[in-house]
Parts: sequence; structure tokens; C-alpha cells
Amino acid sequence: MNRLILSLMLATASFAPLSEAVAAPAKQVAITQQVPVTVHYRSAKIDGVNMFYREAGPADGPVVLLLHGFPTSSHMFRNLIPLLADRYHVIAPDYPGFGESDAPDHTKFAYTFGHYADMVDTLMTELGAKKYAMYVMDYGAPVGYRLALKHPERVSGLIVQNGNAYEEGLREFWDPIKAYWADDSTEKREALSNLVVLETTKFQYMDGVKDLTRISPDNWVHDQALLDRPGNKDIQLDLFHDYGTNVPLYPQFQAFFRDRKPPTLIVWGKNDKIFPEEGAHPYLRDLPDAEMHILDTGHFALEDKLDEMAPLIHDFLDRKVAK
Repeated sequence: MNRLILSLMLATASFAPLSEAVAAPAKQVAITQQVPVTVHYRSAKIDGVNMFYREAGPADGPVVLLLHGFPTSSHMFRNLIPLLADRYHVIAPDYPGFGESDAPDHTKFAYTFGHYADMVDTLMTELGAKKYAMYVMDYGAPVGYRLALKHPERVSGLIVQNGNAYEEGLREFWDPIKAYWADDSTEKREALSNLVVLETTKFQYMDGVKDLTRISPDNWVHDQALLDRPGNKDIQLDLFHDYGTNVPLYPQFQAFFRDRKPPTLIVWGKNDKIFPEEGAHPYLRDLPDAEMHILDTGHFALEDKLDEMAPLIHDFLDRKVAK
């Protein structure tokens, strides 16, 4: 009997710590999770055309205007927008003929960079943006710089990614386009038809990229579907010709840089054959305080270098724009 009582006492003692552990309150572990950013997809009627734009971030935050290149749209910024919208009011329009914006017949609508700049200007005015930093890429550079000439006081900063403002940046790729500027014959125009085919669209995303597994094929599927719409080829050929009107404005763009000295971050894919690295370094002549990062990638650098670029961009905006 004594042995049985002793066994029961030992069994009770061995289970006591487990009972206490179960009864004790669990240690509180703080779990934090970033709330997903809501991106709004909107359109504004400008010059009789529905102009689509993406918008995200606090309405009272510093404004960041994202201006896309060819042959894409605000789609190129789809991954960057949520990373900036924690603090910044981000606006990314599609030019007419691109993305989700209307694409009226080229004989009834002026597809020019000056017109695009005017339309973006109207959009920003309607949205109440009195000051903004601009991310300019490819076609976005002449659109943004024309906008800067209209309202230099509104530009709070520049983020330049493979967007040209110097003749050093117009190299071999541009020779047939320059020939079209000099002679707008049907022959010279049609010679550029290869710039709107799938092979070229894929080339723009893939060339110069070390790890192609980082590049989503959704990019060229999306872009090419829009390029292949009836009438869109003529829109793009009109724009190739009108790009020549930007080059005479380069001295004015450069004077804007020198006179206004906007805080500038340059993030440039060095392997880009369309806007090569030779177009990046001349910026330092007029913007000697610009921060420059030459990245080992191609034309659409955000597609494979977002993890490097987003922190650089956010930090730049935090230091130079949101101060």
C-alpha cells in the first residue's frame, strides 16, 4: 500500500510541470504585416480622349509622376507603385495609343510628344498636383522634360532610367529612325515596321539581361496585343517620326537641368542598345550632384532589378523630395 501511494505521488509530481505549463499564459509574440497597398485604376477625359492612369498612396503625400516608355504603358510600373505608395502619392498615366488609354485614329488625333506633355499637364492640374517628382523612362523622358519646360517650378526631383536628353545617347539603333526624320517617305516609314513586331518587343525585355527567369513573358504578351490592334502600327510610326522634334529641344532640356538643378537620381541599364550607357553620363555635365547607378541589365531595368532599384528610389525620394 505504501509503495502504491508513493508511486501515485511520484506520478503526480511528474505531471505537475506539464499542468503548470499548460495553465501559464502563452508568451505574446508581436506579428507585424504590411497592409497591401490599394491601387486605383481611373480614367480622365482629356481632349475628348479617355486617358487611363494608375493612382496609389496618400492623397496628401508628395506626388511622384511615373512616365512610361515604348512599347509599354503604366504596366511597367505595376511592381514599383506599391513600394512607393506607402508614403508617396503615385500617378502613372498611359499615353493615348498605349495601355488602357483610348487610341483614336492617327488621322484624327495628333500623336506627338508635345501633345502628350500637354495632356499629362492637364491631368496633373485636374488632380491638383502643384509639385511632383518625375520618373522618366524612354518616351517618358521627352514627355517629362517638355512638361518641365512648361512648369519648371513644379518639378521637385527627377528619376532618370534609360531616358535620353543628349545626342551622345542616340547611337546605331537610331540610324534608320534618323533616316525617317530626314525623309518621311512611305519607304522610310515602312522600313520601321519591324520595330512593332513580337520579336522586337521580346528583344527589348530580354536583351542585356543576365537572368531571364526574372522576366515575366506577360510583358511582351501584354504589349504586343496592344501593338497589334488595328491602326496601332500607324500610331507608333507617327511617334517614331515625331521623336525627331525632341532632339532640337535637348539644349532647352539641358538648360533646365543647369538652371533649376532638380535633385536627380539616375538608374540606368548599361546593356540597353536603344538608350545605351553613353546617354547617361552626359547628365553629369549639367547635373553634377546627380546620384548615378549604372546597373547590369537592359532596357526595362525594373523587370529584373526592382530589388535594387526600389530601395534606391525610395531612399532618394525620402532624402530629396519628402524633406
